[in-house]
Amino acid sequence: MDTSFSVVYELIISYRDSLNVFWTFYVINLILAAIAYKLGFAKQLPVLKSVLVYILLAFGMLILNLFSIVGYPITDSLIVICLVLGIYRFRLHLQRKSQTS
Repeated sequence: MDTSFSVVYELIISYRDSLNVFWTFYVINLILAAIAYKLGFAKQLPVLKSVLVYILLAFGMLILNLFSIVGYPITDSLIVICLVLGIYRFRLHLQRKSQTS
């Protein structure tokens, strides 16, 4: 397959050598997944449970990272998820602020 579905994949491949691509995608995907988890799904957990959730998230990103390396738009999807959840949280904050005043 000569082309991929991902804009981020094409951008990173054009600027990085092949040895660092895996770890570059892993760090980007892990940061975006942690942000998406925190914005949309995180509940107040005890410290050890929270650490366990982030360890499992890091392990899951290893598996999803393989799809990013192939060229599927995992990173692009995580960017869109973070944007949508960020807009949702911001609007929820504004709505709660207007209701209290």
